[in-house]
Amino acid sequence: QVQLVESGGGLVQAGGSLRLSCAASGSISSINDMGWYRQAPGKQRELVASISRNGRTNYADSVKGRFTVSRDNLKRSTYLQMNNLKPEDTAVYYCNAKIAVISTLLDYWGQGTQVTVSS
Repeated sequence: QVQLVESGGGLVQAGGSLRLSCAASGSISSINDMGWYRQAPGKQRELVASISRNGRTNYADSVKGRFTVSRDNLKRSTYLQMNNLKPEDTAVYYCNAKIAVISTLLDYWGQGTQVTVSS
């Protein structure tokens, strides 16, 4: 049993900021990558940002320079600081964790949190 609980979404004007949080709980031996995906109406779910256990990060081109992903391994948490938000950032944001089970990585997902950026 693994649960990912997200918080921090909301409504913000263009140019504003939000900080998303995600905490993992349950029977977890090791969490590899953690990160954030988003899905906007009419679009496929896409990777926004990810971070490895040792801090290696990866960002979608559309958010580079505006978003920062981080994690706290002791708290089993990941965070997404979103600055200079744009209307095109509007989406449901999902926390993701890749968890090692023997030699296999399994994906776990949060429930999603709505981010709406008004123009």
